[in-house]
Amino acid sequence: MAYLTLFLTAFAAATLLPAYSEVLLGGMVTQGFNLWWLWFWATAGNTLGSVVNGILGRQVDRFKHKRWFPISDLQLHKARNRFNRYGQWSLLLGWLPLGGDALTLVGGIMRVPWLNFVVLVAIGKGLRYAFVLWLVAEASGVSGPSPAP
Repeated sequence: MAYLTLFLTAFAAATLLPAYSEVLLGGMVTQGFNLWWLWFWATAGNTLGSVVNGILGRQVDRFKHKRWFPISDLQLHKARNRFNRYGQWSLLLGWLPLGGDALTLVGGIMRVPWLNFVVLVAIGKGLRYAFVLWLVAEASGVSGPSPAP
């Protein structure tokens, strides 16, 4: 159940919802949960949350002319230009706390092929969670994978 909670928190953190999976992840490290499973479920949930952003981004053109739509044509144009400057490789930065969620949304708007989208986002997010796990494990004296409680 704890891993499911981590997965769902990481999922929510990757969407536009306010959630912070690193806090839960850090707590689970100090409680002795298996580091590999923590990394796997956090990365999987966060990557899947970004896929939801990509799906929403692919729907932007359907709604951009509606009065209630929160993004102007000029803002969309600027976002597309910035994305084009660095291309799909910028999805490796989808883990960034500020702008990462928007980047995956723009990746959807730009219709990055799904395989490329998922692989690039998963690499970036996996590296981020590996770094967070390493930091917390070092600070708390945990070493290597441990059995799950």
